[in-house]
Amino acid sequence: MENSPLFEKGLEVRKAVMGKDYVERALQAADDLTQPLQTLVTEFAWGTIWTRPGLDRNVRSLVNVGTLMALNRPHELHQHVRGALRNGCTKEQVVEVVLQNAIYCGCPAALDAMRIVRTAFSEADAEQASSAPAASA
Repeated sequence: MENSPLFEKGLEVRKAVMGKDYVERALQAADDLTQPLQTLVTEFAWGTIWTRPGLDRNVRSLVNVGTLMALNRPHELHQHVRGALRNGCTKEQVVEVVLQNAIYCGCPAALDAMRIVRTAFSEADAEQASSAPAASA
């Protein structure tokens, strides 16, 4: 089955935000049961919503971090923290979102979110260090 133009548009944004390897693994793991959901998410969330002109990608990322914290979705929170960093958000901005949402979501949610944020930051730092050019002797 050929992908729609909206799917292709969403796929480009999804890979840019979530990372090419992560997205390709998700799509390759899809089967008859999960493929319709992958298509829906790629077309609607990424192709329709993430490409709207009203908010920059970094703002959308920060909104997602707060929302996923509130919904207690740790896997998606982790992935979207990584996406926020790819979109140019600073670690300080991500932490501020967690602190802001601590007031509205509660401290237990903020404590869990901060553990996830710390792990995502560590992974991003390690990934950046491994891709940095080696210093010459």
